[in-house]
Amino acid sequence: MIKAGIIGSTGYAGSELVRLLQGHKEAEITWYGSRSYIDKKYSEVYQNMFQIVDDVCMDDNMEALAEQVDVIFTATPQGFCASMLNEKMLEKVKIVDLSADFRIKDVATYEEWYKIEHKSPQFIEEAVYGLCEINREKVKKARLVANPGCYTTCSILTVYPLVKEGIIDPNTIIIDAKSGTSGAGRGAKVDNLFCEVNENMKAYGVATHRHTPEIEEQLGYAAGEEIKINFTPHLVPMNRGILATAYAGLKKDVSYEDVKAAYDKYYAGEKFVRVLDKDIYPQTKWVEGSNYVDINFKIDARTNRIIMMGALDNLVKGAAGQAVQNMNLLFGFEEWEGLDLVPMFP
Repeated sequence: MIKAGIIGSTGYAGSELVRLLQGHKEAEITWYGSRSYIDKKYSEVYQNMFQIVDDVCMDDNMEALAEQVDVIFTATPQGFCASMLNEKMLEKVKIVDLSADFRIKDVATYEEWYKIEHKSPQFIEEAVYGLCEINREKVKKARLVANPGCYTTCSILTVYPLVKEGIIDPNTIIIDAKSGTSGAGRGAKVDNLFCEVNENMKAYGVATHRHTPEIEEQLGYAAGEEIKINFTPHLVPMNRGILATAYAGLKKDVSYEDVKAAYDKYYAGEKFVRVLDKDIYPQTKWVEGSNYVDINFKIDARTNRIIMMGALDNLVKGAAGQAVQNMNLLFGFEEWEGLDLVPMFP
């Protein structure tokens, strides 16, 4: 049994980590970190944990935490983990960072898009991008895992095989993605009030969203060259879920069977990536509460383009579930331990 600590346990991603780890046979949470609720019982913050979690919330002292646990999850805003991390900490504990601090390899790019100074750039090169289906073997050897963003996980997994196999022109990729409001976090914001979100749908971060360079960097590795994409996220009035629809020009004549074979080449043996049957397209409801990503595609011969679609739960595979999947790889557990969850419906 390993011991886990969560910094930011009372945010949406942090609370989902708590929920998932309650069902994990090989891990126990010994530190519920929360700057906003220090000394308050966790079950008073999240009543669904009444008589399940009796612990009180602790502070965000990562130095002290590193002495007591085997793995630290940092479900915190950008900049926190980078400002706290040091070599002595990494010698004692493995860290899965759910923020963007170590996802992007170029410091200048990170600072340009996130508008903050990176406080520990010396660890960026070492950090492993924790998209398990692509970087599984590297994750197993890591001390520091950069847990991917929710939009990026959905977008990259949806497009990756066709970029890798040279079926599409990566510089023609356009990604249109929709997310539930939990993706914006638990903090109070006017834009997330019920009257602002209900019966409404809007684009945001147009041509400026911070997940853009992360998607470009990872797909660029697959393409073997730097690429640029258009990425536009939208907020929709639901609690959780992401649906990404990507469009790209075809580089060669392909049939349905050709494209399906490309997806099967990378995902046929994957537990959590489900390539759907022909003409069945992903829906957020069919993955809710689970660590699954549903993917499918449609060739548009008329325009010589292909339409690729992916859906996931932004709080599970898009955040906490992927973090637990990474932890399982780090400690040699079955990759699906704590994550073998049937999607909820309705």
